[in-house]
Order: sequence, then C-alpha cells, then structure tokens
Amino acid sequence: MAGSGSAPLRDGALLSVQHLVQEFKVAGGTVSAVADVSIDLMAGETLGLVGESGCGKSTLGKAIMRIVTPTSGSVSVGDVELTSLSRTALRRTRPRMQIIFQDPISSLNPRLRVGDLIGEPLSIWKIGTAEERAAKVAEMLDIVGLDPETSLTKRAHEFSGGQCQRISVARALVMDPEILICDEPVSALDVSVQAQLLNLLQDMKERYGLTMLFISHDLAVVKNVSDRIAVMYLGKICEIAPSDELYDRPRHPYTAALLSAIPVPDPTVRPAAVQVSGDVPSPINPPSGCRFRTRCPIATDICASEEPVMAEIGPGHFVACHHWDDQGG
Repeated sequence: MAGSGSAPLRDGALLSVQHLVQEFKVAGGTVSAVADVSIDLMAGETLGLVGESGCGKSTLGKAIMRIVTPTSGSVSVGDVELTSLSRTALRRTRPRMQIIFQDPISSLNPRLRVGDLIGEPLSIWKIGTAEERAAKVAEMLDIVGLDPETSLTKRAHEFSGGQCQRISVARALVMDPEILICDEPVSALDVSVQAQLLNLLQDMKERYGLTMLFISHDLAVVKNVSDRIAVMYLGKICEIAPSDELYDRPRHPYTAALLSAIPVPDPTVRPAAVQVSGDVPSPINPPSGCRFRTRCPIATDICASEEPVMAEIGPGHFVACHHWDDQGG
C-alpha cells in the first residue's frame, strides 16, 4: 500500500487533488499526516474516503478546504487552483466548498441562536435583503426537517446530536455550494439517527446537485452513499474503485482486512477474517517502501525496498500493492 502516483486522476474533474502533502512539526520530529495523495471528484459524484482512526482522512479534508495550509501539492476546483490563491482570492472561492464536521454540537457557536447560525454566511456576503435572508434560513430549516417556528430562537445545546447535525447541514448548504465535504458526519450519532441523516444527505445531494467527499471509518455506511471509494492508510491511498467493485473484489490486503471486519447481522454466518498483526506505525517514522508492510500478511522483501505506485488493474479500479494479484477475486 502506501502508494503514490496520480494514475486515478481524470480529465474534467470538478475537484482535483494532486500530490498533496500535509506535514506537522512536533517535538519528536515531523508528522507525515498526508503523504502524496492524488484524488478527484467529477461533478455530482460522491467519493467515500475510509480508513482507521489516525490515517489522515480528516486532515486531508481540512487541507482540501484550506483550513490547514498544505505543505505541498495542489487542490483545484474547476480551473481555480486553491493552494496558490491570496487570502482575499481564497475567501471569494470559499462559498463553492463547505464542510460538515464530525462533532455536531461543538461545531456550532453556543452563543448564537439557530437563525443566526444559519444566516450568518448570508449576512457576511450581503446576499439578499434581511427579509430574504430570514426566508432562506426558514426554508433551509424546513428542508432539513426542523420546524422554523420553534427552532430559530433556540441555541445548539437545546437540540439533540442528530438535530444539531441537521442544523450543520442547513448551515453548509445555505450558500448553495458545489462541493460538500462530510467529515464523519454520523459517527457521533445513534444508529437510527445515522440512517435519517444519511437519507437527508442523499436528498440534499439530489436536490442541489452536490459533489461530495464522504469521510468515514465505517465501510458499511460508506457503501450506501458512495459512487467510488478510496481507502487510506497512514497518510497514503492504497486502493480506489467503484463502490460495488471494491466490496466484491478488494485487491489490497488492507482493504480486504477492513471489509472482513464489518459485522454481519446473522449469527450463523462467520465471514473469513483477514489477519492483520501489530500496531499502526508512527506517522513520525513511517516504514520504508510500503507503509502497510509491517502488518501485511503477504509482504515480501520488495515491499520494504520499493514503494508501490498506484496502478489501474481494471476499469476504474486502482491499487498500490506489489502483490495485488495474490488477493484473488
């Protein structure tokens, strides 16, 4: 795994991320959070980004949004390259992209009422009159399933986690963005509420023609919302494929291990588990060659000496592994 390379990139993508690197200086050295990642999204597409905690998924989302400044690489929305923009030019571009954060309560300002939370972007950009902005806020609350009459004057702590996430969705969409980044938007919610929010996001995608990057550690959730899925490990992309193809024929041992860990709601079924040993290496001192080799059941000497490069092994199916054909399928 630990693959580099821009083979999965396509012409005409709405969002194109090329060779993105995000590093952080810490006391013990440099954390390699995102290491030479290249992905893209076509208009109207949903790309699921999965991997275990700490692999760099959320950092990648924040780097794309320029919440953190990438160490190197490029992020383009259409013909606009974000990483080279001035502060003023970046601010003008920001409404095209919005993000929903993982924690639905702490991401909302506790001092503002809901009407002000959702309407603040409209006020900052001076969109419409005060009456038009108020009508837009009420409309967005109604669309996400909250009663405007009882919600507008309340604050975030007066709502449940699921309701707060609905408010976050309304706030993200009030500016009519083209791209929506969902950073584990349902991980903090009960299962029944997760289903409601996922259905809401799907409805919003169809209503507004959104292009979505859906970040999650839950592969069962991602399968239902994604057109394609990218699997990430220790700052690198190891496999990208259409959703059904990835689940039916995983060609990277890490992907196979993640899929084998999905619970099956049938006590009589015992899926064959793919054994992965050891702990995740430190991102301060990642392994040479393939970053997954220290835990991989099929690693050989070449995995330590040469980093695998992302290569297409089937229509739209890319994998970074020296031994992908040993996975069967």
